Amino acid sequence: MKLKHLTLTLAVTGLSSLATAQAAPLKIALVETLSGPQASTGLLYRTAVKYELDKINQAGGWNGEAIEIMEYDNQGGPAGASDKVKAAIADGADIIIQGSSSAVSGQITEDIRKHNIRNRGKEVLYLNMGGEALELTADKCHFYHFRFTTNAPIRVKTLVNAMQEDGVLGSKVYAMNQNYSWGGDMEYATEQQAAANNYTVVEKTLHDVNRIQDFAPYANRIKNSGAETVITGNWSNDLLLLMKATRDAGLKIRFGTVFLDQPGNIANAGDLALGHYISHAFNVEANDATKAFAEDYKAVTGHYPTYVEPQTVFGIQMLGEALRNTSPNADGKMDATQLALNLENVTLTGPLGEIAIRADDHQVMLPIVVSQVSRDAEYKVDGTDMGFSVVKLFTGAEAVNPVEQTCSMKRPS
Repeated sequence: MKLKHLTLTLAVTGLSSLATAQAAPLKIALVETLSGPQASTGLLYRTAVKYELDKINQAGGWNGEAIEIMEYDNQGGPAGASDKVKAAIADGADIIIQGSSSAVSGQITEDIRKHNIRNRGKEVLYLNMGGEALELTADKCHFYHFRFTTNAPIRVKTLVNAMQEDGVLGSKVYAMNQNYSWGGDMEYATEQQAAANNYTVVEKTLHDVNRIQDFAPYANRIKNSGAETVITGNWSNDLLLLMKATRDAGLKIRFGTVFLDQPGNIANAGDLALGHYISHAFNVEANDATKAFAEDYKAVTGHYPTYVEPQTVFGIQMLGEALRNTSPNADGKMDATQLALNLENVTLTGPLGEIAIRADDHQVMLPIVVSQVSRDAEYKVDGTDMGFSVVKLFTGAEAVNPVEQTCSMKRPS
């Protein structure tokens, strides 16, 4: 009996040791606004992340195990997001993904930076899929933050260049933006591009965010300025009401926009949207590769990729490439530092061309499309007879802005 007991003890001990040695699954936490009135964009991020991570898991996951996807509802604000990031890390998250709101992105990147300073050897990676505030790759840049979306200089540079080539920019531009960091970035970028694109910023305005119901006074300012084009980073009602006010004022003015492809905007704007321009990271009708990607995405998710979804998919694809080159550490865990180094070296051929990360500031170099709202578009949006016709395609290298002088990234020694 004693011998049997000893044998059983050894067997149990052996199984315990085997379980301890087995690699822990990679855990990825999506910290997003997933409920409430502001959840629509967060749910798009979730759809895109799940679409690509499911493909990675179907191909074997990481280190032979399925990647665990965890979701945390940040309820739309920086404070809530900060709490959820802490909870995710406590639950073993190796990677944090977020996109909605630059304010939330700013909070998360700072939380991750501080966590990593305090926990050497147990760093966490932050993949930013949508926070476009310039400071995130400027004075707030750090080694464990990667941005897979654009920023204001990229958006404005591509917009005004394409509109000038299309003969619609004119020589007088009005910068109309919301009064927070993103709007300030857009205004600054519009001024910076003036000399290179032969226009003058005749007036600029920063207004309250989503509080103005009557944009008629702003339409009068635009009229009195003599502007031929309005460049704006406005989103939601602040974009649609501004456009409506200019039409009601009888202005024949062109808009260069950033968020006109947000689901519902074209339906809400109706023919008011016709003829206006947008700089974005994807257009389904750009080529055969974009159409093939879009059809696959629709087959899986039920809709064509739009708004923030394409760039998110491409970012997760780049993560997948980096994971293939990253082995677990001695404890069977993900080494975030090695993963970050590998992610810097990924070059992905996306449906619009080459995508890569700039090592100096971890800003993605992403192909950008400038499109015009048109009834001639092949793919209609929002159940309307309108869509986005391609005007010009920029490579990632052509579109990207120079590294900001305030980015002083400390690399691991």
